[in-house]
Amino acid sequence: MRAGNLRCFVTLGVSLMLVFPIVGHAAKYKEIDVSDGGSVTGRVSFEGALPEDAVDLITITKNPEVCDKDPDNPGRREVVWVDVKDGALRGAFVFIDKIKEGKKWAEPEGGNYVILQKGCRFRPWAQVVRRGPIVIRHSDGEGVLHNINTRELIGVEKKKKKVVKRTMFNFGQPDPGDIMEEIKPRRSHYIALNCEAHNFMFGFMMAPTHPYAVVVGEDGSFSIDNIPPGKYTVKAWHPRFGIQKTKLEVPAKDAVTADFTFSNK
Repeated sequence: MRAGNLRCFVTLGVSLMLVFPIVGHAAKYKEIDVSDGGSVTGRVSFEGALPEDAVDLITITKNPEVCDKDPDNPGRREVVWVDVKDGALRGAFVFIDKIKEGKKWAEPEGGNYVILQKGCRFRPWAQVVRRGPIVIRHSDGEGVLHNINTRELIGVEKKKKKVVKRTMFNFGQPDPGDIMEEIKPRRSHYIALNCEAHNFMFGFMMAPTHPYAVVVGEDGSFSIDNIPPGKYTVKAWHPRFGIQKTKLEVPAKDAVTADFTFSNK
């Protein structure tokens, strides 16, 4: 290759890198000993009327002997997209945005993160997992085929942009037992689950680069602890309503409050 052509080739390569930045390598999170950490506590609430599509009733056409266990809706599965009780918006996530260093990841209960398929449901409906290996557990017995599909949700925080769903893995699991897979999001930490064998099985996960993320409790409350003192942006995500955020300062060895209120507006 001639020198002139080589220079053009290199220049083109650099230009392409600027226009199309390499993705998939999130900023490294550094685990440190936090001796003077503070905490963020609060509640995620919902006000006003629920949306018309807050709940779906989907006819059960496969494996009714296992999937049809709701005496209030025989033959159908109630899928609750917006779960509100006493003003609490359940199934929401709260996390610190772009924190660079802090506490160590805690070991998951039982030694592994697990997506459990039982009663033709994903349990739990919402969970935070560390990127890496996860156990896909089939507990519905012989003769029940599950087909789990995990999709990275790209563009969740872009209000005017359509969310792109990138499949991370999708496989059939015809037999009870465990399969190990890897959670490897490239551009987003928001993840949706569905079973392509049962059109009423859904769930959601977050796979952030750090451990400062939680699912709210049944009463909508949350607590994120052992945070290095400093200024942060804290965000709440609900899969139906998107993102809310607030900026705050976490004091040393003390707590600060962050409440979020969603509505169907």
